[in-house]
Amino acid sequence: MSTTGEELLKSFDLLPEPEKHQVASEIMRRAFAFTPDLDDAQLALAYSEFSEADRKLAEGGIEDYKRGLISEDAE
Repeated sequence: MSTTGEELLKSFDLLPEPEKHQVASEIMRRAFAFTPDLDDAQLALAYSEFSEADRKLAEGGIEDYKRGLISEDAE
């Protein structure tokens, strides 16, 4: 590792925890940035393929929520 890299790590170690998390998040965002070319037709196809499954999950979630409210009211 270069001297500059070692100096960077030493200064990183001196940061308070919240700042370490912010710096680490920014480094990861920059290092792994991925911006694919989005094709509207491909997105539309993907949305249509998963719309039924999404609807079922949403409806199931509503039913679970209702059951939770009923059980809370019973307490």
